[in-house]
Amino acid sequence: MALITCPDCGKPVSDSARACPTCGYPVAEKLASGQPPEPASPPSASGSQLLLEVRPSWWRYSWHLFFFWLIVPPILAWFSRLSTVLRVYPDRIALERGLLSKCYQDYNPRDIRSIDIDQSFLARLVGIGDLTLSTAATVEGAERINGVPDPHKVRDLILAQRGNR
Repeated sequence: MALITCPDCGKPVSDSARACPTCGYPVAEKLASGQPPEPASPPSASGSQLLLEVRPSWWRYSWHLFFFWLIVPPILAWFSRLSTVLRVYPDRIALERGLLSKCYQDYNPRDIRSIDIDQSFLARLVGIGDLTLSTAATVEGAERINGVPDPHKVRDLILAQRGNR
């Protein structure tokens, strides 16, 4: 009983063993047939060639994705809604943008040149619209506020403040 080297994994194996205990290579069959054990196919000289790479299916993560798309958009919408505030005072109109960094803009109601309202069909059904304030104080001075509830009421209130001064 002698030890031979397994041609597949290179570990020592008894010549009376039927197969290599490490990798399962049939050592006894090769010795019984009179053939010297031959090594398994050697890696190519240019390096090993990748034949397949397998990752878990996206179906495995479907619940994660479902809850991600269920939870994240409302959070983003909530932060986006908090980041823009339009306030109408008797003597000025204040526009505040941002959460962490802030941008404050004040407009005199007399300087408002025009107030444009853009509404799609669906926006008209739910009563929202995009309000654009154009001012005469600066060149190309236009501020767009998206998703204003009842934009006609806001426009009428700003126009009434402009008439009061």
